[in-house]
Amino acid sequence: MSHPNRLNINVENLAIGYKDRVICQNIDLKLASGELCAIVGVNGVGKSTLVRTLGNLQPKMNGEIQIAGENLGAFNMDQLAKILSVVLTEQPASKNLRVQELIALGRQPYTNWIGTLTQEDKRYIQTNLKAFLLEDLKQRKCHELSDGQLQRVLIARAAAQDTPVVLLDEPTTHLDLYHKVQILKMLQQLAHQSKKTIVFTTHEIDLAIQLCDKILILDGKTNPFGTPSDLIKQKHFEQLFPSDMVQFDSSSGSFKVKK
Repeated sequence: MSHPNRLNINVENLAIGYKDRVICQNIDLKLASGELCAIVGVNGVGKSTLVRTLGNLQPKMNGEIQIAGENLGAFNMDQLAKILSVVLTEQPASKNLRVQELIALGRQPYTNWIGTLTQEDKRYIQTNLKAFLLEDLKQRKCHELSDGQLQRVLIARAAAQDTPVVLLDEPTTHLDLYHKVQILKMLQQLAHQSKKTIVFTTHEIDLAIQLCDKILILDGKTNPFGTPSDLIKQKHFEQLFPSDMVQFDSSSGSFKVKK
């Protein structure tokens, strides 16, 4: 379990990309347990690549990544599964499973080789069915769910894995405003109450400013990182998009269409 406010993610001078092409560099990020952090930026700047790199799903190009006090490369697969859970935008291959079964997969790092669930495993599954408002859906097949319901199941599975760090790539895509807010508030609750470090990519900058403890703005240059209010004060959001179309209103913390 994570300790109160321990530094769970420490990234220094990170460069990310594919093969030999760097798409973003100079990334610095420090997050303690209990913090919710959004990664924002224009399309193609490397938000998903950063999540995949932090999750050890693709190699970094340069720099340091420490998770829970250890270098990311020091963990084997089994150890990593107890430290990191990842929710990607690709739909799971296991959509034929029932909701309860998919959430139970989150307990795999702790079960024995035949996957027998202990009482503690069942308690984690039940707690997360409840926390993510899925009790009425637990016997439903995942392919029968709406996008918002499936997203809650995938986050519940990650929560049941009970790792100190949770990474999510665009958890609110394809959702209406109500369900975007619902998912982000659930992530905020999970971070604050369970003392997890949660990092997610998003296009919902206005919502991130209202709900997150920290934000990383990937701009491909200096990649500012800090609290939303500090980033607003330093006028970092105002440089995010060309100002002929949208302008950032620092008093409301939101973007306005330029009429």
